[in-house]
Amino acid sequence: MMATVLIVDDSKLARIVVGKVIAALQPDWKRVEAGNADEAMTVIDTQPVDLAIIDYNMPGRDGLELAEEMRRRFPAMPIAIATANIQDEIVARARAANAAFIAKPVTEDAARGFISGAALRLRSSGP
Repeated sequence: MMATVLIVDDSKLARIVVGKVIAALQPDWKRVEAGNADEAMTVIDTQPVDLAIIDYNMPGRDGLELAEEMRRRFPAMPIAIATANIQDEIVARARAANAAFIAKPVTEDAARGFISGAALRLRSSGP
């Protein structure tokens, strides 16, 4: 199954790390990147995206604001917030946006549950 995952993080190194994790878990998935929320929305406007892993701490709009905006446009899209900052308010906002959490630094073990759940959802909603 081919899927396109959007990796949004203001750190190029963090995007590389997440990309390697995805490549290890789902080698057939295409990876596209954005450095902030505005770039992410441009990517979404120009090509299909099936799921997203979004950094929480970014300049401009934070990852939760982006997740909330994406959720309004794509109610069923699997979305995860990647952060080391797990405060009650952030958890509550992520749950309200129906977004998962992936602990940073992102590892295969940390991402496995979200990636396998997203793969199942995408397969079940496929053509």
